Amino acid sequence: MLVHRIVVPSVTALALLLAGCAGSSGSAATAAPATSSAASPGTDSARMARVLGGLRGGMELSDRAPARWTLAERMANHRVPGVSIAVIDGGRVAWARGFGVKQAGTADPVTAATLFQAASISKPVSQTAMLRLVERGTLDLDADVNRYLTSWKVPESRFTATEKVTLRRLASHTAGLTVHGFPGYATTDSVPTTVQVLNGEKPANTRAVRVDTTPGAIWRYSGGGTTVMQQLLVDVTGKPFPALMRELVLGPAGMTSSTFEQPLPASRASEAAKAHDRRGAPVAGGWHIYPEMAPAGLWTTPTDLAKWALAIADARAGRSTALLKQETARQMLTEVKAGYGIGPGLGGTGTAFNFGHGGANEGFHSELRYYPELGVGAAVMTNGDGGPLLIREVMYAIAAEYGWPDRKPQRVETIALDSAKAAGILGSWRLNVGPGIPGTITREDGKLMFRAPQIPDEELVPVSESSFVMLPLGWRVAFERDATGRATTLKVTRPQGPPIEGSRQP
Repeated sequence: MLVHRIVVPSVTALALLLAGCAGSSGSAATAAPATSSAASPGTDSARMARVLGGLRGGMELSDRAPARWTLAERMANHRVPGVSIAVIDGGRVAWARGFGVKQAGTADPVTAATLFQAASISKPVSQTAMLRLVERGTLDLDADVNRYLTSWKVPESRFTATEKVTLRRLASHTAGLTVHGFPGYATTDSVPTTVQVLNGEKPANTRAVRVDTTPGAIWRYSGGGTTVMQQLLVDVTGKPFPALMRELVLGPAGMTSSTFEQPLPASRASEAAKAHDRRGAPVAGGWHIYPEMAPAGLWTTPTDLAKWALAIADARAGRSTALLKQETARQMLTEVKAGYGIGPGLGGTGTAFNFGHGGANEGFHSELRYYPELGVGAAVMTNGDGGPLLIREVMYAIAAEYGWPDRKPQRVETIALDSAKAAGILGSWRLNVGPGIPGTITREDGKLMFRAPQIPDEELVPVSESSFVMLPLGWRVAFERDATGRATTLKVTRPQGPPIEGSRQP
């Protein structure tokens, strides 16, 4: 089971269901990466073939052979037209390949050089620039950010009377700021300035970014906080954000394909994959525009994301100062609260220590994960809203091939459920996610099936009279029954994110 919990701005009901929002702490060890010792070693091409033919879910049932799928099968199942993958082994990019097409219905192939929106993976990359300015003495991690902001200020309130919003708190999601994420703007929309976004003024489509709890008191994911950091960096340096990121991070890390330019320049449009919705249909205009560049605006490739992760790991181990000094990198990868450092999400301890982030923009989903003590990791980027499930299955296949220590399918003991107990959960249900997701549970060919408009049809497999698992989602569903045995409420526990409750509908 994945230790780090991906936090992304949800853009569909499915994204709300699949996006996580917690994490766990990591170690600060600095050993050099070791070459992975997977059970079936071989050439990079042979290992790639095993990954592409070995996609799997997070659970394996005691009464069934483990399911294995090809990448092509799962791309079709999740209606994701294009995928790009870069795998790190031995502290290097072992292989990188694109699969599928940039836009459904065309023959334009995804390659390793195809650009995708990284969404929230933009955050730790952006926060690297902030840390470089801290190293130079331009910024102080623990000073009130209003000391640096000139074009906009964090409004003072009773919450900031004794504790202040600082860069450390902005980067670790502990500043008490609002606005989880951003939906972006259609290519035909008017696009707001950063200050308009921060004030929630039209044409901004999100609320004002404000402090509504004491800074430092709690962890709460805030893309709004990262947008405050974006404005601060621009105010302090006087440089446009994309140019600043190219100077401080993208250039030094060798991320030669990447850019924070929003909108993407027309001259580079042919390099980019198009976004697709849950049905696999192209998003109007190709993609959304994100003036919130620091939290969501990076266009990149999995190879470039891997370069960033390797540069951070090299800094932490004292092998390189191309991006950060060793002490700064160690701070970045040390937990502040709830499994987050100064930017990345953290997981595991000892040799299992890992860092990275996930991301979801309209029609784009991605994940980056690296285990610096083992020298293994991967970045996966997709151009469809079915991406979260596909990425999860790809990551499990990579983990199995390259010996990741903490992402192994869970074995589940199943039971035979009598017909009366099965009948008690049949009917109409509603999951309390966003505006609510209606669903039905039916019995088909001896199987209990859960169907909902924006969720793949999945079997409910009984592990007790009132507890079930859903494959390949990896969800556990527990029902509360009344005295007659009829289920009245349910609770879904997911590998990522808080539980979801639901109720029976008339």
